[in-house]
Amino acid sequence: MPDLSDLNEGDLKYAVDFKNVYATGTRTVRGLEAISLSLPPTPGNSIIRRPDNQNLSSIGQLFKERGYDTRFLYGGYGYFDNMNAFFSTNGFEIVDRAQFTRDEITFSNAWGVCDGDVFNKTLELADKSFANGKPFMSLIMTTSNHRPYTYPQVIDIKSGTGRDGAVKYTDYAIGEFIKKSRNKPWFKNTIFVILADHCASVAGKTAIPLEDYQIPWMIYAPGIIQPKVVDEMVSQMDVAPTIAGVFNFSYNSKFLGQNLLKSHKKRALVATYQMLGLYQDDMLAILSPQRKIEVFDVNPQSMAQNLVKGPYDPKHQSIIDDVISYYQTSSRLYKYKMLSFEPSEYLKSNPNMQ
Repeated sequence: MPDLSDLNEGDLKYAVDFKNVYATGTRTVRGLEAISLSLPPTPGNSIIRRPDNQNLSSIGQLFKERGYDTRFLYGGYGYFDNMNAFFSTNGFEIVDRAQFTRDEITFSNAWGVCDGDVFNKTLELADKSFANGKPFMSLIMTTSNHRPYTYPQVIDIKSGTGRDGAVKYTDYAIGEFIKKSRNKPWFKNTIFVILADHCASVAGKTAIPLEDYQIPWMIYAPGIIQPKVVDEMVSQMDVAPTIAGVFNFSYNSKFLGQNLLKSHKKRALVATYQMLGLYQDDMLAILSPQRKIEVFDVNPQSMAQNLVKGPYDPKHQSIIDDVISYYQTSSRLYKYKMLSFEPSEYLKSNPNMQ
């Protein structure tokens, strides 16, 4: 979990630090789905791995139509989890291991090129865009925090000895990336969004242990973003509309997430492969196969969950209605091809951007 400890003293005062963020799922494709499409997880497979997932309303399309160079960068081979196919047809240029020259790789393992090398590639391409007079948006996926937890020996924990070292290395790589960015002419106009895809482990005595879904999220932009700490509950799927809000974009939204810069509902969508949950108002409602529905009262301090026995009172019935609505809407939007990208008024009035 990055703490950005390598930033210069005082830099964190320029950050928006979200302290109560919940991932939508338990796998990387769920995190990427939430970030890029701003949708609750659909039952079963992520949309990223499903057929007919091209030309959807995504954060990539949003920036691309405004003339940005948009890239998805990944140290491994992007055919894994269908990532290349998805991102290349939803507004992104693919930069995976196949695009690295031998000289650009200082370290790699089974997962791919190390995080530091990916960040260096990101800097190179950002410089290229800037030199061509183009703004840029890069979605970077790190890989070092995976077994076998090997990385360049640039920190004080021996490579390959466990997750602690891998996390510290990723933190180091992010810090170096920010340091190098500070020397770039585009730095003062750049927003850095640092976010986890999911937690390391989701296991417990309950079907959906809420505390295991909490992840870090930080927006760092000196001179652009008003710094603050956000303690309110937010969802991973709120990232895209919030970033669009930072840029004051006007667009035809298919996002189900919320712009956290405006008034918003405090809720989180959390799911496993088969169970779909909604956490709000100190309650957790879970949909399971065979139309099973369970509601739990949640202690916000201990996160303990107590099963509510029916018949339900109005507040418990309300969250049942909400959880069905969120997931049924998300599923139907995809099933009936209602998530297709539509050019915004901005693009219609600026046809040279097409």
